[in-house]
Amino acid sequence: MVLAKSNADLDKSFWLMHPIFVSLKEIIMRVFITGATGFIGTAIVQELLNAGHEVLGLARSEASAQKLIDAGAEVHRGDLEDLASLRSGAAQSDGVIHAGFIHDFSRFAAVCQVDKVAIETIGEVLAGSNRPFIVTSGTALVSPGKLATEDIVPPLNPSWPRASEQTADTAAAKGVRAASVRLSPSVHGDDDKHGFIPILVTIAREKGFSAYIGEGLNRWNAVHRLDAAKLFRLALENANPATRYHASAEEAITVKAIAEAIGKQLNIPVKSITAETAAEHFGWFAQMAALDCPASSTWTQQNLNWHPTHPTLLTDIENGIYTK
Repeated sequence: MVLAKSNADLDKSFWLMHPIFVSLKEIIMRVFITGATGFIGTAIVQELLNAGHEVLGLARSEASAQKLIDAGAEVHRGDLEDLASLRSGAAQSDGVIHAGFIHDFSRFAAVCQVDKVAIETIGEVLAGSNRPFIVTSGTALVSPGKLATEDIVPPLNPSWPRASEQTADTAAAKGVRAASVRLSPSVHGDDDKHGFIPILVTIAREKGFSAYIGEGLNRWNAVHRLDAAKLFRLALENANPATRYHASAEEAITVKAIAEAIGKQLNIPVKSITAETAAEHFGWFAQMAALDCPASSTWTQQNLNWHPTHPTLLTDIENGIYTK
């Protein structure tokens, strides 16, 4: 059977509930994406296009617009603070992936508020439609020191005021199939310029050695960006409202192992430093370097048939993609 392409002007509830569709993955959707030209967003765009979906990507510059055109996507001008552009993009679409975020940690509370308002704005447009809306969150602070699972919903942390999941839940209560993809603290792969590993490599080069704190047994979880992109697509096609999915291909990698892999590639010593000297060595990144945040994705893999296949974090480091 050849399925007709859905149209954003049609009744979304009809398309999403019609019995001829075994699951949403059989529907060709027009998807509006924020953050479409970022490290993860570009992978999501390609994943959706490869699956036959149409992509409408948010672009705030000529360079971003050209990047989308080159990928085969449509361009939608605007940015996360241009609420009219967000409303227009969502209204034209069968589903939305919100992968954009302003990475300005000097005004973190303010950009978290921008994120919240952006999600609220998109959610208002989608209200009552049962259209899918996937927002981006993280695994790092779900259950510090213990294995994080998808069923854990921690209270909002005043010191980390990003409320993407809570805002998505509010949209879900208003008839939107809003769900969250929690990304690993290390989303790795080619072209990773601003993630955790590039930061550690830069610090190691500056200091002349690769460091970990104490015994270095605190754990990060990790995912390759292409595996993460596939999870976003699967969530878009199949998600239930107010659900959390974990983009965690490796649930626990010690920071010591990461530091050793970096040291080997840079041919520099690997050293333990004390918690008292961590701030001096790592600067603002000291809190991240001390994170203990293992995260399971067993439930996500079972429920979305998501099975990561791309290289592991240590393999990417050992292959030299961060130290060329």
